[in-house]
Formats: sequence, C-alpha cells, structure tokens
Amino acid sequence: MLAPSTQGRIARTIPVIPDSASAHAQEQANHCHSCSLRNLCLPTGLGESDMAKFDMIVGRRHRIERDKFLYRMNDPFKYLYAVRVGHFKTQRIEDNGEQQITGFQMPGDLLGMDAIAGGHHYSDSVALEDSEVCEIPFSKLEQLFADIPSLLRHFHRLMSHEIRREQNIMISLGNMRAEQRLAVFFTNLSSRYASRGYSPSNFHLRMKREEIGNHLGLRIESISRLLARFQKAGYVKVDNREVRILDKIRLETLAAGEMAAC
Repeated sequence: MLAPSTQGRIARTIPVIPDSASAHAQEQANHCHSCSLRNLCLPTGLGESDMAKFDMIVGRRHRIERDKFLYRMNDPFKYLYAVRVGHFKTQRIEDNGEQQITGFQMPGDLLGMDAIAGGHHYSDSVALEDSEVCEIPFSKLEQLFADIPSLLRHFHRLMSHEIRREQNIMISLGNMRAEQRLAVFFTNLSSRYASRGYSPSNFHLRMKREEIGNHLGLRIESISRLLARFQKAGYVKVDNREVRILDKIRLETLAAGEMAAC
C-alpha cells in the first residue's frame, strides 16, 4: 500500500476529465439565445438565424473584479459591453478635478455607448462587485445592422433611452428637493429590477452611501438623514444595504413632486 503522502501526490497528477454533458450545457449557457437577459440587449422576436449571426460576433465573456476598471476615460473605443452579471458605476472627472458618478448599471445594461461619436470613452466604468460582461465589437455590430434592420432600430431605442435617462438625472440634480432625488433613485432602481424579473420591493444596494450621494449631488450626511426620515415615514426599511420598499405609492408620489417632504 502506498504511503498517504505518495497517494496525495498521485491523486493530484490525475487529470480531471470534464463531463461532456456538463461542458455542453456550460457552452450553451454562454450563448445569447440561452441568456435570460437577451430581451434587454436584443430586439424581441429575433429569428434563430439572426440570433446566431449576433451570437457569432459577441467576443469573450470578460470578468471584472470588484473596484477594477472595465475601461477608463479617454480609452479608445472598440467594444460595447453588455452587463451579464454584477453591477457597475460610470464616473467622470470634471474640469475642476472633482469626480462625478453619472450612473449605475446592472445586468442587461449596455456600457460604452457614450464613446460611439468621438471614438473614445468619456467616462470610467468601475465594477461595484465581481462582475461579468459580454464584449461586442462595434465594427462587427455595424456590419450586422445592414443584415438585421430590427437590430439597428433596437439599438437606436437603447441610445434614446440612455439620452433620456441622463437628461432626467440633470433635471433631478438641478430642480428637485433632496428627498425627491432619493425617492426617484429608489423608484428607478425598483422599476429596473422589475424589468429584469427581480423583486421590485426587496433589493440589495451594490453602491455605498457616499456613491449615492455623489450621484444625486447630496452629502453623505444628507443621505443618512433622509434614509432615517424615509424609514420613520414608512416608505422604506433599510438594513445596512438591504432595502425593502414598504409604500411604493407614496414613494412614487414623492418622487413625482406631488407630495410635501416627509
């Protein structure tokens, strides 16, 4: 009989042969047609042949560790990135040297569209947690637009939605009261999670309070004070980063500016 130490060395040298069924299942899971978020990235009703064409241009699935950059401001533009797993934030360095968080992205969102016109990125993209994206080479995507007109129309809708979202952020920072900004932030997260099949009333905040404050133009002290007021008023319950929306109607009313401060 071999000594235990010898057995251990032999066991470590034996190659592990992957199960073919498991390997095939994993390969299929990496294709767009098997992705549960495909209706966010791709137009609905896309035929199998068109889906296969799109699938062929999608590059590697790129993993980004927490706090690491997906891309940096002024990097050359080559890819769009579809968030497959995890959350990101986009941020810019303003002329005065201050950092401004411009948005938070979640599974199903596309990153990098701001770089299409100028050929370089106008913001940083940073992972808020261990995440994964699908790389979409934009040059190949442009070629595909000619073959799949519905894909081009869907892409235009995504760009229009992104423009409206940024405009709404600018309006909220300029004209809304502090409590209204935070109410908009929660209702926006709620609707975005709901569109992805997640709970609209129970979710985990991937961003820190400082990051929420930066995004909304509020100090962290204001965020903490507002959260306490929201809880006392019965709008939400917050436990560390776990959020539960208790009264969606009143929260939406506050977000719309149709109700006085709590």
